[in-house]
Amino acid sequence: MIGRLLSVNVGLPQDITWEGKTVHTGIWKAPVTGPRMARRLNIDGDGQGDLHGHGGERRAVFVYQIDSYRYWQNYLRRSDFVYGQFGENFTVDGLADAEVCIGDRYRIGGALFEVTQPRVTCYRLGIRMNEPEIAALVVKHGRPGFYFRVLEEGEVEAGAEITQVTVGPERMSVSEVDALLYMPGHPRDQLERALRIPTLSIGWRHSFEALLAEERKGVTTGNAGLNQASGPPPAWRGLRPFRVSQKLRESGNVTSLLLEPADGQPIAAALPGQFVVLRLGPDSAPALLRSYSLSG
Repeated sequence: MIGRLLSVNVGLPQDITWEGKTVHTGIWKAPVTGPRMARRLNIDGDGQGDLHGHGGERRAVFVYQIDSYRYWQNYLRRSDFVYGQFGENFTVDGLADAEVCIGDRYRIGGALFEVTQPRVTCYRLGIRMNEPEIAALVVKHGRPGFYFRVLEEGEVEAGAEITQVTVGPERMSVSEVDALLYMPGHPRDQLERALRIPTLSIGWRHSFEALLAEERKGVTTGNAGLNQASGPPPAWRGLRPFRVSQKLRESGNVTSLLLEPADGQPIAAALPGQFVVLRLGPDSAPALLRSYSLSG
């Protein structure tokens, strides 16, 4: 045994009012008692609201560790966390991101699972946590958690032992893969190593292929994004400095920032599906990278 399943958490998508908008999300998960079937696409009684960014065969079950719960309780100075707080299906004791590797296989109860990718944290976690910066903090502090796909369907229940069955190829940890995408520096040998892992999710594979192509050309964006391969080419290569030219107070809690390129050169018109990657903070500080979709 290398871990224990502390809680099985499920929740169906619902509409949440947030900042005057309606958000369809399945981030609210709650513990269940007794056994539940782990199936190819999710746990019985569970669902995802945004099927583009969540769910699917390779993101069927999200796992988060009780050690990270303790870390965030201390960092955020909060004591109100409950199982499912981070939108996870499995709250586990053990299975640290730095120790679990992509491609590892684990037996839990009657089901067999395989690790496919780190979690990509979106703004919905900020809504659930009432902490707007939590998505960025999860990336910065390197505590993403990870996804399972279900290789053998079966019943799982809180209290079950977690046993490792197979060691993943390349022995590349969740933490290493997460940092390879989100942190500065993308060594070619590490990108090639990650791409040799057959079970790595398609979105992450596309990202690393895009980064590897840029490394070979001698340029890098710092984060190729998780949908680069299926979208239009980037408007420019590398990171480009912008300045805030105007601040518009839209309401009591919303401010619009108008940005203009520091070099004075024109900006390409936004195309459907494109996004921007922002690197926040001074060059001397640890990088904080965030991707934002363009709505116009």
